[in-house]
Amino acid sequence: MTTFVALGDSITVGMGDPAPEGGGWRGWAALLAASLQQPVMHNLATLGALAVDVEHIQLPAATALKPDVASVVVGINDTLRGNFDPQRTSAAMARTVAGLRAAGAQVLTMRLPDPGQMFGLPKSLAKPLGRRMRAVNEAVDEIALRYDTLHLDPARDPAIYERRYWSVDRLHPNERGHRFVACQFHALLAAAGFPVGPGPDPEPSTPPPSRMAEIRWMATKGTMWLARRSRDLVPALLALAIHELLTADEDATERELVPVSENPST
Repeated sequence: MTTFVALGDSITVGMGDPAPEGGGWRGWAALLAASLQQPVMHNLATLGALAVDVEHIQLPAATALKPDVASVVVGINDTLRGNFDPQRTSAAMARTVAGLRAAGAQVLTMRLPDPGQMFGLPKSLAKPLGRRMRAVNEAVDEIALRYDTLHLDPARDPAIYERRYWSVDRLHPNERGHRFVACQFHALLAAAGFPVGPGPDPEPSTPPPSRMAEIRWMATKGTMWLARRSRDLVPALLALAIHELLTADEDATERELVPVSENPST
């Protein structure tokens, strides 16, 4: 029997990959669990979870389950908050991974793609958001090294930004994207000598939603998500963008004021 506990946010909940039987989400964690030997799956991830939520709420429940394998995929919601604090996010993730390792679990971690690129934001908005995501990814890299996790890095692969891997909201993987993550984690477990069965099928089992279905989703559930985020994220990003522009102007002015010697050799 293999006890697998998945911690994280909506990506691990499975958002973007509807359950074939209807009434919820499936996602990469369920697909990976099916490839383990005699799996017992517990998905503790919640929509909108921050790194501190995973540490304070999900971690105690996870360690009580005595997992053989545990995954920690979190951080993107932190970057989308106006009060983003990279040190707080990093520390919470480190304590979560440390707790799972102390409980004897093989831990899976993952770098995350840049949401600015996925959203197709203007450069002035994408740059500060990308910088936040790099800070989270650098922290996850260091945590993975420190605690010897099985660490997946799809963020550096340009193919991961292809439309075919993402749902209509451009924030959550679609079925193909979730299968990609499940296959990659399965390969890491197998390479580490962890007992696994045949890997997940990388190809979707259901046809992608029609364009009309995607528009209907964005017009209902998608707009509610955007409205919640806009009260917090958009003002923060605009402030960051303005700060970057002002800083760039100051740098340019300073360069113009630097005296240039008439004799370069002196």
